Amino acid sequence: MSIEVSIIVPDRVFWRDNASEIILPTLSGQMGVLKNHIPLLTGLDTGLLLVRTDKNSKWIGIVVAGGFALVNNNKLTILVNEAELGSDIKVEEAESTFLTAKSALEDVQEGKKKIEVASQFKKARARYV
Repeated sequence: MSIEVSIIVPDRVFWRDNASEIILPTLSGQMGVLKNHIPLLTGLDTGLLLVRTDKNSKWIGIVVAGGFALVNNNKLTILVNEAELGSDIKVEEAESTFLTAKSALEDVQEGKKKIEVASQFKKARARYV
């Protein structure tokens, strides 16, 4: 038995499959989900979501940008603003974006602009790692 996972972005179902293990980037750190997990609703941070479809498979990395996850009856529904498969990310582009965002974060001092740049940095870091 496994967990039915659905990742939904605003305009479509991004990814749907069964999984044996999932690691979520929650607002308070990473959280693992296995079959028969207790019912739970949690906020998601921008970061790397990891899915293993069976115990012998490799981890599938998916970069997500903010949202929520609901676990109930061996179903995990993930609603996020953005999602991108790690296998679709070009390493050179991700590194360049990360370095640019890191530099911008170091240069910004305060206010609304700092919050915007910090959000861009989180996303760039998740895509690069």
